Amino acid sequence: MHSLFGRTVAFVCNVVFNLAAMLAFAPRIAAQGGEPQYFAIRGVTVVPVSGPRLENATVIIARGVIKAVAKDAPIPDEALVIDGKGLTVYPGLVDAFTDVGIMPAPAPSSGEGTTHPQQPASRGPEDRPGSTPWRNAAEEVSLADKRIETWRSAGFTTVISAPKGGILPGQAAVLDLDGERNGDLVVKAPVAIPIALQPWGGFASFPGSLMGSVAYVRQVWLDVDWSIKANASYQKNTRGVARPRYDRTNAVLGEALEDHAVVLIPANNATQIRRAFELAERWHVNAAIYGAQMSYEVANEIAAKKFPALVDLKWPEAEKDADPEDVPSLQTLRFRDRAPSSPAALAKAGVKFAFYSGAITAPKDMLKAVKKSIEAGLAPDAALRALTLSPAEIFGVADRLGSIEVGKIANLVVTDGDLFEEKTKIKTVFVDGRRFEVREPEKPRDPPKGDLTGKWKFSYTTPEGPEQSSADISMASDGSLSGALSSPRGNANIISGYLSADKFSFTLNILIEGSPTDVIFTGSFDGTTMKGSIGVQGLDIDFTAIKPGRSNSAGQSTTQRGEAQ
Repeated sequence: MHSLFGRTVAFVCNVVFNLAAMLAFAPRIAAQGGEPQYFAIRGVTVVPVSGPRLENATVIIARGVIKAVAKDAPIPDEALVIDGKGLTVYPGLVDAFTDVGIMPAPAPSSGEGTTHPQQPASRGPEDRPGSTPWRNAAEEVSLADKRIETWRSAGFTTVISAPKGGILPGQAAVLDLDGERNGDLVVKAPVAIPIALQPWGGFASFPGSLMGSVAYVRQVWLDVDWSIKANASYQKNTRGVARPRYDRTNAVLGEALEDHAVVLIPANNATQIRRAFELAERWHVNAAIYGAQMSYEVANEIAAKKFPALVDLKWPEAEKDADPEDVPSLQTLRFRDRAPSSPAALAKAGVKFAFYSGAITAPKDMLKAVKKSIEAGLAPDAALRALTLSPAEIFGVADRLGSIEVGKIANLVVTDGDLFEEKTKIKTVFVDGRRFEVREPEKPRDPPKGDLTGKWKFSYTTPEGPEQSSADISMASDGSLSGALSSPRGNANIISGYLSADKFSFTLNILIEGSPTDVIFTGSFDGTTMKGSIGVQGLDIDFTAIKPGRSNSAGQSTTQRGEAQ
């Protein structure tokens, strides 16, 4: 009976998904047939980034490319004319390091709370734990990722995206956020090789420490270097010589380095940044650092080494549900206060830097974070450059995007005011010359009663049995919601949501049986708990949610109750 029910649910899910895919694809086909390929934005203010601002100018777009930017540019007869009076055109924004466009992998089944899937003990150099450098964002990109639309609506037309997970998780690609097929998004690949130095193994597996991870990566580069030289030597003289053994890791990393891919090394504080200098020199690679939130301490050293920096816009802050008796150290408080000043210090020192989203789940919060840097001393022009032309230069695509110039890809953002002003709205986004009108997200009808911000534990029962998920939710003053949820079925970001009075709704997209699926949480909030239903694939599943550590009506904390069970 249970098996029959499971097959029935699977069949219904597949039908629903296929129908949803057909409906989602239909408007795209219609848009392709009816949308013009020529546009003229007339009488607009143009901020090209690569040159001075132009007032009352005209921007001509033809077949996905910028054809003219001038006050007296002739308008083709076939162009759709857009009145730009009172509007400003910027280059499309770039998120310099993310995994947007790559569907998250299903959660590991090795047990709740595990950081990595269980790894067998390493048996020697032929084992490469935590390494999948053959994974390539250009091959894994998927239009099914709902974050593509979310990022695009916030003005981001391009991302440098890479797989996640492990020490050498895969290769990054430059992706434009639109296309008819997955491959249409790829602008250039590979452009970067991200490295994570967090220990991957345990006591029984190498590498199980930071020192082990550093040594492991160094051995990988030595192996790659040897492989390149051995293969080159063998190609010159194949007779009477044993051929070099093929190693997938060596092969793909060697090819990426030959394509001038940048090696991204994590480095947030001064010690880590100085370590990155030494590692890059020892590894003989073209490198950049990512993190860089404490670069205000060593900006001049970064400039002297000519290192590019990717700055994480998720500024450090106190946890919303932190224990009030847990007093942070002076060093922590100083870091929280000074981190947003790092971009200004980098700009003053002459370091080329770009911004990336990090743990930010709502892209509109990126501009808010950039504004904090402007308030901390960063010039607005330098801030805009770090969101446009600088990442294009760092990843080798400045010849085709990052500024408004004739011949470049028509990636544009049209606003009704200054990009960094809080009240400014993004009206239109062009990606590869395709126009997207930005719709205002659904707003709460009534002011929110309370604040949903914080960490939550959800409990519910699916047809397969009881499950629990955890969510980290942030709420803006108007009641709009963002955040991320972690469940046995995978991790996902909240793509839209709000709290209106005591009623809430939020939507996320997650892989279910290999298919991206919208999951909608709706219900009521009483200040300490949530309850409601989860709508997914035609099913409604009741849930309750509490904040771990909160006291229940019986006087026993939820944490204690969970331990007792």
